[in-house]
Amino acid sequence: MNRPQHAAEPEPISLSPAEGWHCLHVYYQFDRAIVKAFDQATLHSGIDQLQAILNGQAEGAPQRVQTSLVSGHKADFGLMLMDPNPLVIDTIHQRLLASDLGPALRPTYSFVSVTEVSEYVPTIEQYAARLVHEGETPGSDSYNAKVARYEAREPMMRKQRLTPDFPEWPATCFYPMNKKRKVGENWFTMPFSERNRLMAEHARSGMEFAGKVSQLITVAVGLDDWEWGVTLWARNPAFLKDIVYRMRFDEASARYAEFGPFYTSYVCTPAEMLKHCHIG
Repeated sequence: MNRPQHAAEPEPISLSPAEGWHCLHVYYQFDRAIVKAFDQATLHSGIDQLQAILNGQAEGAPQRVQTSLVSGHKADFGLMLMDPNPLVIDTIHQRLLASDLGPALRPTYSFVSVTEVSEYVPTIEQYAARLVHEGETPGSDSYNAKVARYEAREPMMRKQRLTPDFPEWPATCFYPMNKKRKVGENWFTMPFSERNRLMAEHARSGMEFAGKVSQLITVAVGLDDWEWGVTLWARNPAFLKDIVYRMRFDEASARYAEFGPFYTSYVCTPAEMLKHCHIG
């Protein structure tokens, strides 16, 4: 007698990922002609509204909001917003445009993505296997100590990739990137073992900047025009140049990566941003 086949439980319907957060980078310019046309009451009201929105004082604020001053002509300021709910994030953008200062705000660029733990971040078992491949003897004091250290770090590594805290460092930059899909240079037709080897080399280059640069990779495949977004924070702007230059020589980058526009900015409060932009 054939037993009835039970269908798998459907995934729950939700805007929130099963793990991790949505992320939005969005950049704005002030239309100075419109700012100058505001009467003082409207201008001051708009300034107060903008600061309340970006300081998280409005109801339903996202989990993370960071304001920064953009260097160059691409924008005046940028926001990095993160929350489990993408509509909570977008509410910040809509509230800014609907504020008294909104008519003078010109969005210049945005990037939609979500956080993830990369498939190239090894599990504890994979890390242990890598140690053996590198010459460690299973059960040795050195092997056990390295595995124990990685096991202790692994939960924090996952948290920082999925629900990150923003470092309190002054310089930051954001850029989107793709992996190539060209004849002879197609990242997605390579076996995982080879991709994993190249990304391990890339990760070792990044580790040289521990304590100087913090990095967050978010994924935009199916969500935006580019596949990944890279956000860097640094203790000093020179470290942004140094790490990007260093990692350009890794094969994963030199041979297989394509890059979009760079937005370099400096973390600040909303009040500092308004003062720097001479708004008010």
